[in-house]
Amino acid sequence: MEELTNEDSHQDTAVALTDDSGQKMDVEDGDDGHNAKPFTDALKESDLTSRSSDCNDLELAQSREEINNRSGFSPHSVEEGAEKVEGKQEKNRKLVIVGLTGQLTDSGLRVPDACFLRAPPGVAEAITCEVSDTLSCLMVSGAEELVSRVVRVKGRQGADLQLPVGVVVPFCARYHGCYRDVAVKMLDEEGRTSYITPRTTEGAIGGHRGSFAEVRVYSLGVFAVVSCLKRESYTVPPKGLSLKLPMDPRVCLSYLPGSFAASVMAQTMIQPIDAALVAAVKANSDCYHSVVSTSPLLHLTHPASQPLRRPLTLNLPCPLNADKKRPKRGQGELIQQPNGCRSTALPGDRQGKHGRVPLVKSRDTSGELLVPLGYRDKQWNVLENVYVRNLQNSLVSFELQENFDKLLVVRLLSPLQPCQLASLAGALEESAGRHWVTVLLQRRRETPHHVLVAALPSRDLSWEMSRLRLRGYDDLTETSAEISMGEGEQLVLRFSGNITSAAGVQAAPAEAQQHCITFHSQLRSHLELRLTEVDPFGNHSSPHYKGTAVFYRATREQLGGGEGLQQLDVKPLGDPVCKLNLTLPKKVRSVSQPTTARASSCEERGGGRDLAVLRNDFLSDPLLLWLSQQLSEEELALLLLSLRLRRSAAQLVKLRGGHSVSSQAFEALTMWRRGQPAATQPAKACQLAQCLASSGRPDLARELLLRQAAQQAALTQA
Repeated sequence: MEELTNEDSHQDTAVALTDDSGQKMDVEDGDDGHNAKPFTDALKESDLTSRSSDCNDLELAQSREEINNRSGFSPHSVEEGAEKVEGKQEKNRKLVIVGLTGQLTDSGLRVPDACFLRAPPGVAEAITCEVSDTLSCLMVSGAEELVSRVVRVKGRQGADLQLPVGVVVPFCARYHGCYRDVAVKMLDEEGRTSYITPRTTEGAIGGHRGSFAEVRVYSLGVFAVVSCLKRESYTVPPKGLSLKLPMDPRVCLSYLPGSFAASVMAQTMIQPIDAALVAAVKANSDCYHSVVSTSPLLHLTHPASQPLRRPLTLNLPCPLNADKKRPKRGQGELIQQPNGCRSTALPGDRQGKHGRVPLVKSRDTSGELLVPLGYRDKQWNVLENVYVRNLQNSLVSFELQENFDKLLVVRLLSPLQPCQLASLAGALEESAGRHWVTVLLQRRRETPHHVLVAALPSRDLSWEMSRLRLRGYDDLTETSAEISMGEGEQLVLRFSGNITSAAGVQAAPAEAQQHCITFHSQLRSHLELRLTEVDPFGNHSSPHYKGTAVFYRATREQLGGGEGLQQLDVKPLGDPVCKLNLTLPKKVRSVSQPTTARASSCEERGGGRDLAVLRNDFLSDPLLLWLSQQLSEEELALLLLSLRLRRSAAQLVKLRGGHSVSSQAFEALTMWRRGQPAATQPAKACQLAQCLASSGRPDLARELLLRQAAQQAALTQA
């Protein structure tokens, strides 16, 4: 399984599903996204084809020789048999493997060789392929896990299709185990779901090395490879049956003769429940503190019309208490008698010919209880009339008198209420399909505006982070706390603050700033987004733009039959499951300013003003220029506080005035003069003198008033 996105493309959003190898699939932009491309001529003329052709010719020659050597056949029959073999080989030669280039349904990207077809050459030209990853949440149910892309294979309109054809889907099952198997899940055009057992192969097809699942189908639709619990189907004859399941030989089913009136078909599945899962459920509720261990969850399917006529005996593994210590030497040891009774033997009680009599040792289970539970009619119930026996090697055995869909045995230190046991079984079944997930945001140092958002299983977090570092994601932005998620659930991403995605800026208000990530435990689902700021003048007091990525969880029930929550509101989803902080560096803005600033008088800028205008002006430029030359840097700061200039005005004064204190003082005084309302000159001069006196320069205040009066008298005489 390979990635669906090209990191070098300029798409704003892309969802990627990757495998362990981390190899990247080439994704090209283009309009011809539905063209079926056959393998290269070199592949057609490869050694494999040559060997196949040689083998076919050898088989044909051997068949002819065998027919000729047989006695009792006429020449006509010999020729007839040879023609049949030739026809069979000619039919096999017509089947070729063709790689279909899929097109992502949520973008214009092309995915080469999304799936393969084994069909005649003419059929491949009439079939197209699309990669429908938005449907991945609908392709899993129960304990299934998606291990491949979701591909939609359909015929071109008006094309004549020759079915059946072989569909080959590449997959990557990272966790096999003895309890799981792979199957191809198909959703036909009418919405019916079916499971097909594939023929799995490993090798190289079309230059791609990996695992491939091939099925032969008579209709087209949506295909995906899922990892599901192994199903063991068997027939129970009237004479009875004793069966050890191949998934776990410790699980044994014994049908007595006459258990059913006629031969019936039955089916079983085993869902393991490990000790870590039991410990996690116990940590969520204090009422389960007495639970020691549980057996695997056994799915048992019998015909509803055929009830059990004789008891069915089941053997299941149920681990003993691992915390209980073995008896020390010299203390009493538990003896397990053949009849099941227990007794305690002390040293010296019995002496034989060789001293002490050898005892059968086993762990002390006298204080533990074994409770069987059965699931039927959509609820768990305690099987009160069923007696569970302890066997060797942590095995337990009990008999069933009626059919149940699921069975579970719980080992307890102290009794629990039936309702608590039923809730325990439901919690274990639900937790078996959930995973601890960590959400992380990573980006490259050289491209801080491009961020990768990934939802990864916590067990693989360190390995995935190392893999992302090799791909260039060396700057780790943020990681969340662990979140419990199930297969096929979605994380809805919304942005808040002064940061959003570049795609969300141009979207409609209802769709803006919202993206979805579908979680799959065996695939790597992530988003590659390009971030931008909402307000370029925001966060003025910080060197970075600041925002928050808010994640909401949507279960498969909330998703319903749609293709995600891209168009839905997040209010029904409740509170967010996590929030991650985002920052973007601000662009360095170049401001052109002179190295030295020089204050110009009113006459220089106006080119000789009229005397009448000068009479009506107050606090002329020469007077303010003189005053600015008398102030020091500390006195200027106190004067700005007295003049009550705004912070933005003070910053502008420093920008215009440069490094000269007198230039900054002149710019501050002229800016203050422009902001004053119309009034008489003596009032403005007195106000400025009062500010000078409060800032610690009363001498300048008196000198300012004297100069202002002399200037006014000179203007009056003129």
